[in-house]
Amino acid sequence: MSPAMTTPAGIAAVDIGGTKIAVALVDDAGVVHQRVDVATPPGGSAILCVVAELVAGVCSRAAVRAVGVGAPGVIDPVTGAVRSATDILPGWVGTPVKERLAARLGLPVAVANDVRAAALGAAHSADVREHRDILHVSVGTGIGGALIRDRQMVTGPHAVTGEIAHLLVPATGAVACGCGRFDHLEAVAAGPAIAAAIAASAGGPVLPLDRMAVLPEARPIIGAAASVLGRTLAGLVAAVDVDAITLGGGVVHGIPEFAGVVREAFQAEALPPLRTVPVLVPAAGPDAPLLGAAHLARQILSRQILADPVLALRMGARA
Repeated sequence: MSPAMTTPAGIAAVDIGGTKIAVALVDDAGVVHQRVDVATPPGGSAILCVVAELVAGVCSRAAVRAVGVGAPGVIDPVTGAVRSATDILPGWVGTPVKERLAARLGLPVAVANDVRAAALGAAHSADVREHRDILHVSVGTGIGGALIRDRQMVTGPHAVTGEIAHLLVPATGAVACGCGRFDHLEAVAAGPAIAAAIAASAGGPVLPLDRMAVLPEARPIIGAAASVLGRTLAGLVAAVDVDAITLGGGVVHGIPEFAGVVREAFQAEALPPLRTVPVLVPAAGPDAPLLGAAHLARQILSRQILADPVLALRMGARA
C-alpha cells in the first residue's frame, strides 16, 4: 500500500438515492471508511459524473478492486442499465450505469437495485443473520422492497420482485403516485408524501421531512403513514411468508417512532401464525446499502477472477 493510501484495500460502494448519493470504501472485514454524502443532481449523466468523481477520490486513497452500485429503479441484471423508474429521478430511465462507470473508472462494476443492495447489507448484519427468509423494506424518497429466500436474493423473471411501492392501498382516496397512477403505497407512506400531508395540515409550504416532523401536526400523519405500511406488509407477508421483516431508508432512520408504529400495525393485522415475525431495524443502519453494494461487487469480482487469470494477477497487485 502506498504512503498516500491511508485505508485498507476494498470495494468502492455507492448508494444512489432520490435526494443524496453516498460513496464509501468497504474493506474486506465489512468496515465502512471515508463515507461521503452529497446531494443528488438532476439527470442520469450528472449523477454518474458525481459518482465517478467520488469513486475516483476513494481510489486515490485506497486500493480499490471493484465498484458496487445500488441504484433506484428496475436494473437490467446483465447490462446494469436502468430499465424503468418513477419520476423521483427525472432522466434516469435508460441510463447505462454499469457501462459508463466501468469505462470511466477502469474497474469491474456491479449494479443492482438500491433496495436489493440494502437488503443484502441488512441480511449480513449481525442481528439479522439468523434469519434465512427476509422481506426488506426501504422508506425514503420512495418505497422499495426486496425478498431474500434461503439467504439468496429473489429477482424474478422481470427483475421486479419486491417492488412494493405500487401495491394498492385504496383507502387513501385518489392520491397520485410518482408513476402517474393513484392509490399506491408510495403515494401515502414515502417521505415526500408524508411531508406534503403535514404541510397541507399545517397550512404551510412543503419542507424537508426532518424539518416538518417536529411540527405538532406531524405526529398523527406520520403515525397514519406508518400504520398503512404495517398493515400492507401484513397482507404481503401472508403471501410470501418470511421469518423476518427488516426496515431501512431515510424515514426509518430519521424518525425514531416510525418503525415502532409499523411493527404494531403489522402485528395487529397479521394472521395469527405471522404475528411473531420480527420487524427489525438492522444494526447496519444507513450503511446497509453500501455494505450490500460491496457484497454484490465482491460476487461479480470473484466470478471474473475465476474466469480470467490475468485479472487475478492485477487484483493481487492492488491488494
